[in-house]
Amino acid sequence: MGDLSPQKSQSPDWSDSGSGTSRDQIDVLHGPVPTRPRLPSRKSSGTMIVSRDASVGPMETDFAPDDVRSMSPRRTSEDIEHLGKEARQELQRHAKALQDSLIVLFNRIEAVKEEHDKLDNHNKFLQKYIGDLMTTSKITASSSRAKK
Repeated sequence: MGDLSPQKSQSPDWSDSGSGTSRDQIDVLHGPVPTRPRLPSRKSSGTMIVSRDASVGPMETDFAPDDVRSMSPRRTSEDIEHLGKEARQELQRHAKALQDSLIVLFNRIEAVKEEHDKLDNHNKFLQKYIGDLMTTSKITASSSRAKK
């Protein structure tokens, strides 16, 4: 019972199945089950022993102006300050443009509101005028019938 290796007697008899296919035919159709390749072993990098007096950290080196290493994308504090100043100016221009557009929208809203109030007053005046005309026409019509 301790042996877990497959034995011929424990494997199912494929020839007894209803379709009549054998284990060899299934392997031909589906292929054998692939096994994962073993990972290559790495050698230890070992420990790095540094004395206390040794200087650890980036080493500052001077490169010639035409050296590729001197053309690093690293920026100096002046470059960063200049970029920050440009970014602030751009944000200020954008904020000013937004404020100006907000003022234009506010003025337009005020103009539309005034026009609405004016038209609303005219509408009320016309409704009162039409109501008065209807009342007058009813009075006139009833008095002319009463005379007949």
